Amino acid sequence: MIERIRRVTIGLWVLLGFAYVLLPLLLVVWMSFFASEIPRIPPQGYTLNWYAQALENPQFSNSFLFSLQVALFAATLGLLLSVPATIVLRRSRSAFAAAAVQFLTAPLIVPTIVIGAGIYISLVLLEIMTAIPAVGSVWALGLAHTLITIPWCVRLLLANLSTLDNSVEEAAASLGANPLTVLLTMTLPLIRSGVVAAALFGFVVSFGNIELSLFLVAPGQTTLPIAILQYLEWKLDPTVSAVSVAQIVLIGGGLLIADRYVKLTRVV
Repeated sequence: MIERIRRVTIGLWVLLGFAYVLLPLLLVVWMSFFASEIPRIPPQGYTLNWYAQALENPQFSNSFLFSLQVALFAATLGLLLSVPATIVLRRSRSAFAAAAVQFLTAPLIVPTIVIGAGIYISLVLLEIMTAIPAVGSVWALGLAHTLITIPWCVRLLLANLSTLDNSVEEAAASLGANPLTVLLTMTLPLIRSGVVAAALFGFVVSFGNIELSLFLVAPGQTTLPIAILQYLEWKLDPTVSAVSVAQIVLIGGGLLIADRYVKLTRVV
């Protein structure tokens, strides 16, 4: 009897936790269909016009394309850096391998707003010392977003590499394949699922980030999360809910696809 009460209590706490996380999202989705410009409950009716207005609004469309470009750049560069790093670290027998993994995943334990402030100050000092136009540059924003994608890429790839059978690579090497051939024909195909998951997760992390972008974007240049924040400063209508729903669908879809390749419960 006591065990049953304990399981019911734990189940209720789990349900409350899910409700605490999901109810705000469900409320945003619901509000995106309200017919009235000023949200009120109960709504006066429902419409899809706010989605059309969001598509026609250049503030949202331009920021979406910019966020897409930055996220694709960050995910690609993060993957190009993370794949060789994780393969080397997995094979390394050095005592520094564990320390290197901790170094690569260190941005996960630092608040992103602190990273953004630190990068901004560093760029200001770089511009003062070298006259290189670093503050507000697109390349600085892309590299900063790459910094926050690398830890997730490393964790996902290490989780995938941990399931890799070393005997397959050893068999290929024993048959005369050189290290590059083993890498291209055996290792990379075997960890393809981890590579895809890392690319998707890196894209999601970059696309949804706002803290770094607030410090590093140039005047007149905004990512989608910043555009939503700026819109809310002046207006509160279902248009911003419609944009938020599109962002939720994009990020949620990316996470679901990534989870099909590497279970996120192993790395989160």
